[in-house]
Amino acid sequence: MPELSRFGGMIIYMLFHDIGQHSKPHVHVYYGEYEAAIAIDGELLASSLPRR
Repeated sequence: MPELSRFGGMIIYMLFHDIGQHSKPHVHVYYGEYEAAIAIDGELLASSLPRR
């Protein structure tokens, strides 16, 4: 899973063949113990992240 960016404690990854979980192009964001899938257009597809 290639890492696209790392800033403010967040790590952003893009999966090339993640066909089974989400149909839209998206990235996976990890922040501490939190994880979320966010579509390229900004829609939250799965999980959530804290406000701060």
